[in-house]
Amino acid sequence: MKRRTFITSALGSIAGVAGCAWPHGASLHTGAALAFGTTISILVVHADADLAARAISDGLRTAQEIDRLMSIYNPDSQVYRLNRDGRLAHPDPRLLQVLSQAAALSQLTDGAFDVTVQPLWQLYAEAAKHATLPDQLSRRRAQALVNWRALEIAPDLLRLRRHGMALTLNGLAQGYAADQALAALQAHGIRDALLDTGEFIARGQRGLQRPWTLGVRDPRDENRLATTLQAQGCSVATSGDYECRFTPDYRHHHIFDPAMGDSPQELASVTVLAPTAMLADGLSTAFMVMGWERAQALAASMPAVDLLAIDKQGRSRCSAGFPAEV
Repeated sequence: MKRRTFITSALGSIAGVAGCAWPHGASLHTGAALAFGTTISILVVHADADLAARAISDGLRTAQEIDRLMSIYNPDSQVYRLNRDGRLAHPDPRLLQVLSQAAALSQLTDGAFDVTVQPLWQLYAEAAKHATLPDQLSRRRAQALVNWRALEIAPDLLRLRRHGMALTLNGLAQGYAADQALAALQAHGIRDALLDTGEFIARGQRGLQRPWTLGVRDPRDENRLATTLQAQGCSVATSGDYECRFTPDYRHHHIFDPAMGDSPQELASVTVLAPTAMLADGLSTAFMVMGWERAQALAASMPAVDLLAIDKQGRSRCSAGFPAEV
């Protein structure tokens, strides 16, 4: 399954760099690589081309390492082995960090976010191959395997308590990869950058007094933008019902409400701004499940978290701190 590409980055027409005024001696440097089933990219503004190239290379390599570690499809990944064997000894500290964030989000959202929904995804994906939906008995059986509390997390061992459980980190891994790639850039002294791993991080500016600008796509028209926003010192992630849908009417898709055993029905997409890409990534999934009222209430209680929600009828609502349309 290809990862989402919901937001138009500065490489696209919305935030093109033509005509930018750069800081003295600086210029734009770009790099791209394959990871998470898609193309990831990094843009850097810096005066030293060689330093920028090294930083971009390190950032891309760092993101690719996270993909290899946390993929549910790569037999060499630790997540794949955990799903296959039900246990994993000596997990990588980076995997432990992501799973700790997952548990914290599950607690915070009363289980709306749950990395153990993979059995539901597998069930619906298999049914979709035959242009049908799972029967109620099969759905209940898969739903019984979804329980974030049944994932034991310890420094020396990860364990799935029930046979048939499986997890997916598609709601966190790309955000975490962006955060780690940013750290790699900053280790080289990079201050102005835009990272796109499927989730976005913007730091500094793309030109003199010109912030990075992102476009959020319309959930029902991939060629139309719902809005644009100026991203300054924040991370941005979008989840939507169109990324991977099992039925043409968007009612059944890759995001699952663990309490229902099916997809939530209120929202078509949610875009989240947060201090880190991993948090934005996880909250965008959780907010899709929670719906507007619960999501905006939770966002209001969290520092530097804002959201834009678009419902199935195309109506948009955003929190007070969400950047105004450019």
